[in-house]
Amino acid sequence: MIPIRETEDGVLFNIRVLPKSSRSEITGIQDDALKIKIAAPPVEGRANEACIDLLAERLGVRKAQISIVSGHQSRKKTVAVAGLKKKDIESLLFSGK
Repeated sequence: MIPIRETEDGVLFNIRVLPKSSRSEITGIQDDALKIKIAAPPVEGRANEACIDLLAERLGVRKAQISIVSGHQSRKKTVAVAGLKKKDIESLLFSGK
């Protein structure tokens, strides 16, 4: 399980991104972060957009509810999801697929 911090607006958690993968998918946990493979290259923010798209689809929220709050040009990023609680994230990401 990754550390998930609740805020007034939603939750924060870390992701580790592997761009230019064969396909986009959530593959598990690495250290204290959710490991995400992204097919998009890390050029002009395309990998960041693909991360947001994938997380929005998996969590069942609008893309506008997800933002990258730190690590925009790094493989390790902190993501904010508005409107969800810690238990929601745990249920949607970690209890079966």
